Amino acid sequence: MLSTTVVFAGWMAAMLVSGAAMAQGIYTCVDGKGRKITSDRPIAECTDRTQQEITPSGTVKRVIGPTLTAQERAVQDEKDKAAAEARALAAEEKRRDRALLLRYPNRQVHDKERGLALAQVDEVIKASAKRTQELAEQRKAINAELEFYKKDPNKAPPPLKRRLEENESSVAVQKRFVADQDMEKQRVNLRFDEELVKLKQLWGMMAPPPTSTAGASSPKVTSSN
Repeated sequence: MLSTTVVFAGWMAAMLVSGAAMAQGIYTCVDGKGRKITSDRPIAECTDRTQQEITPSGTVKRVIGPTLTAQERAVQDEKDKAAAEARALAAEEKRRDRALLLRYPNRQVHDKERGLALAQVDEVIKASAKRTQELAEQRKAINAELEFYKKDPNKAPPPLKRRLEENESSVAVQKRFVADQDMEKQRVNLRFDEELVKLKQLWGMMAPPPTSTAGASSPKVTSSN
């Protein structure tokens, strides 16, 4: 009776080990000498090459790459990092494209917003032109007062000199401001031009393909005599 129990226990232990091995899968590879090796654990002879883990049903569970040296691992890490950055950039570009399409579903909407942006800059330029005209009128009044000191401008009173300096400084400020606004108009147009190039591509991708009439049979016309 004791012998039967021991045999049964040994059989159960063997079955458990076999079941565990099957659950873990089978590892296989071809070593450097061309031999196909199979094992129930990763194969040491194939650390320098690819090996497969196969399920008991015969399907490939995973592919294990060769073990890398420290230098090879560093190179691989750099490649992985570059690939991740490229994927992130591609995802960000797609996000921007979607946002651009949502904002400008067609050319009319884009042209309208360009016009509004330029109109805002033009309004600022008009306000500056009005201020420049006011300064010109002030300068006329200052020049009229300076006529009294034409023979000796040094005798002009300090308040009048300060008004002249302030006027000249303000005129210079307005000139720089208008120049900046002209540059802003160029930047606005450049931005919308660049967007339009991209949008034309996106709109083209969204447009339905043209219906081809090639090969369509035309009705036959018969003549009667």
